[in-house]
Amino acid sequence: MSSSKHSKELRRLALSVLQPGFVGTEAPDWVLRDIGDGLSSVVLFARNIVSTEQIARLTDQLRAENPELIVAIDEEAGDVTRIESATGATRPGNFALGTVDDPELTASVAHDLGRQLRAAGVSLDYAPSVDVNSNPDNPIIGVRSFGAEAALVSRHATAWIRGLQSAGVAACAKHFPGHGDVAVDSHHGLPSYDADLDEIAAQALPPFRAAVEAGVGAIMSGHLLVPAHDPHLPATLSPRILHDLLRKELGFDGLIVTDAIEMGAVADRYGIGGAAVKAVAAGADAVCVGGENAEESTVALLTDALTDATARGELTEERLAEAADHVRAFATWSRQLGLNVPVDPVHGDIGFVAARRALRTHGPVDDTLPLTAPPHVVELVPSTNLAIGEETPWGVAAPLRERLPGTTFVRVPHHQLATRPTALANHALAPAAGRPLVVVVRDAARHAWMGRALADLTAARPDAVVVEMGLPSDSLPGAVRIFTHGATAASGVAAAEVLAHGRPGRAA
Repeated sequence: MSSSKHSKELRRLALSVLQPGFVGTEAPDWVLRDIGDGLSSVVLFARNIVSTEQIARLTDQLRAENPELIVAIDEEAGDVTRIESATGATRPGNFALGTVDDPELTASVAHDLGRQLRAAGVSLDYAPSVDVNSNPDNPIIGVRSFGAEAALVSRHATAWIRGLQSAGVAACAKHFPGHGDVAVDSHHGLPSYDADLDEIAAQALPPFRAAVEAGVGAIMSGHLLVPAHDPHLPATLSPRILHDLLRKELGFDGLIVTDAIEMGAVADRYGIGGAAVKAVAAGADAVCVGGENAEESTVALLTDALTDATARGELTEERLAEAADHVRAFATWSRQLGLNVPVDPVHGDIGFVAARRALRTHGPVDDTLPLTAPPHVVELVPSTNLAIGEETPWGVAAPLRERLPGTTFVRVPHHQLATRPTALANHALAPAAGRPLVVVVRDAARHAWMGRALADLTAARPDAVVVEMGLPSDSLPGAVRIFTHGATAASGVAAAEVLAHGRPGRAA
């Protein structure tokens, strides 16, 4: 083979293992060119999405270049949503489903999501998160997990995968080997999971074993250090974890895809090019990129990094070709998975049914609810991690105002309390004088400022109703406490129904 022909083939192999994002609701020319040159996958984010019909047009445009193109999306439902980022998810997330603990309900919700994705032309969903959220202070997983027990997470991982894949869309269990017991957000730094081998095997790995047994199409690696398995390299870059543990010990033969390679946990140490090379060399088949770095230059940088590393011997051509073969096999399998299911974009209200079943109340509910007058609602707003879109609305005030006209509300972020000490008195307590007060929080136990503000509000108004839309806490104050187990639009509606009518399921 001539040198130029060999270089072209190497570039084609390198392109085939990338899963890049891009900007726009139509495919840029550079993406179409790269597909023609060997790019086998793309990933969609909220910035690419207006409606299911628009996504379908976009995926048709992309697949005109390659009918077996893998179109991925980072759609967990729940708090992490791309297809409903502008409105909030109409399906509750994993923690709400784990709270109900009805695997058939979980499968139904995932199937409903799968039908919508299938109609849009999506073939791979980077979900579900099967991390066991054993650390309640975890800044990145939280309500994205089905729960804190390995057995519960395992049975719902199985159900979610079965439901999604029965709708013709491949699932992707994440974040291997388990991101649930860390205290650092891997978008910004390198978390460490410091358990020993026995604890990891008992706590973190069972949901991944269950996912493999359920026939999951893909598994996403996590950017975390697991010293018991590899004291030097993050899981995404570790042959001991990707090859020895996932391939050999767990017997997974599907697609291994990285978490976003531009995340600080790996990119800050190796650069995105260096991290991509190390990931593929370690056993990853596909490199996800583009949540933040979505330019043509990023794909060119990664393509050059992979081909240059092959020329230097840092990455063997055999490993690159093996990764490309896995991508090709997955593309064929996932396309067949979709062809076996008729396109049916209609979805029902299973998400709202699930959100209502997940809602829990504590305190003298019958004496307090339904509210006897339109309340003032105070929503304490934390900063969210990068997995959750800043644009995604959440809360209780909007759906409650539909059910109780005259409801007023204020949203209070941390920075406002820090710069305006009188904000609570002026904007929360004064407007609530002589009327019910509802305080909405999100992971109050994880945010000291929120806990203090909530304590001040309930001290001034012991009759306040408190709605927690994150992880519940036994120490939450309030006359009546409502736990939604997630901050989706569906969860907000369920809480509003209880506040307005005394029980969920009542129409506006």
